[in-house]
Amino acid sequence: MAGKKRRRRRFGRLFRGIIFLIVSAAVLSFFVYVPFFTLSEIKLVGAKYLTEEDIMKVGDIYMGEQLFRLETDVVQSRLSKDLRIEEVTVRRHLPHTLEVTIKERIPLATVSCDYGYLDLDRNAVIIDSYKNLKTMQIPMITGAAVRDLYIGDTVDDEIVKKILDFLQRLDEETLNRLSEVAIVEADYIVMYSATERPVQIRIGKLERLDEKAKLTADFLRDLETNPHPVEYVDFNYTTPFIKLAQ
Repeated sequence: MAGKKRRRRRFGRLFRGIIFLIVSAAVLSFFVYVPFFTLSEIKLVGAKYLTEEDIMKVGDIYMGEQLFRLETDVVQSRLSKDLRIEEVTVRRHLPHTLEVTIKERIPLATVSCDYGYLDLDRNAVIIDSYKNLKTMQIPMITGAAVRDLYIGDTVDDEIVKKILDFLQRLDEETLNRLSEVAIVEADYIVMYSATERPVQIRIGKLERLDEKAKLTADFLRDLETNPHPVEYVDFNYTTPFIKLAQ
């Protein structure tokens, strides 16, 4: 009699376990396959230069995917390998959102190459390449010859490196007010403001960088409210020289 009771208890526990597994599988299948939990929005946090399209391409993400079948750690790993991204976190938000929080590796300048354009970070590392010029508020370095380099490579041109060293001393607001940094000669640099009528900023030799960076920031900030048209400013002298336009 006691043996029968034990068998019935074991059978009851087994039956309840099977029922639990069936219910769990059904609930899991509901969340994984139900159309309501499909990806229809990417919330991009912290990005200024990268777009939703960039994130989808690099992360191999597609709208309409089942949200619970997206492996966030895999997507995060893919994104972290992109040189434009310094840090990244990927999270799901029910019912249909994937939140991607990133810290970008900021491009300081663009330079033309034999197949298009390259974006450089402060260490002269190429973090992006493209065929058609973007509408991006960072200056273009002209007068430098860059060939046969791709994403992940480093530009070895010493003048370009010195220019990047100077540009990283500027705040983002000042950097966005520049359209071009021209290498006129090996020891003479000229910049142009990103205004309707570009103003020439003669930096000259890449020396006294902190001083010239502050002068550049002050000049570009004041240029917006200056009622007098300026032809150029020269920072080669101890006292900057400003020439007004005729």
